[in-house]
Amino acid sequence: MRRPKRMRPRLPRTRAGQRRLVRAVAAGCVLALLPATWMWTATGGRLRGTADAPRTDVAVVFGAGLWNGEPSPYLAHRLDAAAALYRAGRVKVLLVTGDNSRRDYDEPDAMRAYLTRHGVPAARVVTDYAGFDTWDSCVRARKIFGVHRAVLVSQGFHIRRAVALCDAAGVDSWGVGVEEKNDATWYYGGTREVFAAAKAALDAVFHPDPTFLGPRETGVDRALAGAR
Repeated sequence: MRRPKRMRPRLPRTRAGQRRLVRAVAAGCVLALLPATWMWTATGGRLRGTADAPRTDVAVVFGAGLWNGEPSPYLAHRLDAAAALYRAGRVKVLLVTGDNSRRDYDEPDAMRAYLTRHGVPAARVVTDYAGFDTWDSCVRARKIFGVHRAVLVSQGFHIRRAVALCDAAGVDSWGVGVEEKNDATWYYGGTREVFAAAKAALDAVFHPDPTFLGPRETGVDRALAGAR
């Protein structure tokens, strides 16, 4: 029995067809990069370091995974930067937001424990257990915890998306991007952001509800009252 020949895509043979193909590919590339361009434009002038971050009440720290129940190295670096902001008096309260969708996986409590071990009083750390992605964390910061203005802490490759989404969710935001060595995780994170920008743009336009919203929480209000 003869094996069927493998079909190969046919490229246009005429110059006009080739030009149309090139234009179509170029248009596809432009469309793919539009969300990333929007993020860079929307966050212009909004990035700071720990030494010159604006003084504000709250810093939001985004989860970045656990290793054997402890913050991953990338998450630990975010928490170190947040602790530095607190010690410098740049912020009064830290809102740590992450994934606690399973009983055996608890990012926010691991983040809180790390911060308290590094000198941040437990009463100044508020936990958000339903920050399942960046948009969820931003919406919940605004609607559940009543945060209107914040410094956001994440890695440099993620911080622009965080600032753009929190601004879209109604949180006036500045970003502190933690620098990392250019290892495999860094390259993976940077590549992932190109594709995540498309979802971010859709979230900013359509404002979907987060995975879990729930009732208003007063943790940030109480922590701020204790800080005054």
